[in-house]
Amino acid sequence: MKRNDAQSIGQLIRAYLRQESLESPLNERRLINAWPEVVGPTIASYTDGLFIRNQTLHVHLTSAPLRQELMMARALLVRNLNRHVGAQVITDIVFR
Repeated sequence: MKRNDAQSIGQLIRAYLRQESLESPLNERRLINAWPEVVGPTIASYTDGLFIRNQTLHVHLTSAPLRQELMMARALLVRNLNRHVGAQVITDIVFR
């Protein structure tokens, strides 16, 4: 007997995560973990305390000049981080 409605294990896992409302927290964690890879190790060394609240990534920076540079590239960072995760996780970044 052949089944035509077979789904891949990846599709089943995504459906389960969506059903249990776990997809969004998982994507948020992926985005935070992707921060050093997207911005590079030098910039990542000046950052700490990353968290996401209401689709806004909050980043604490230890360098004021770097904060100004990143504020100007905020839209590009949002795009690159979301692309890296493969989902629309954040809409803005706040640098402190």
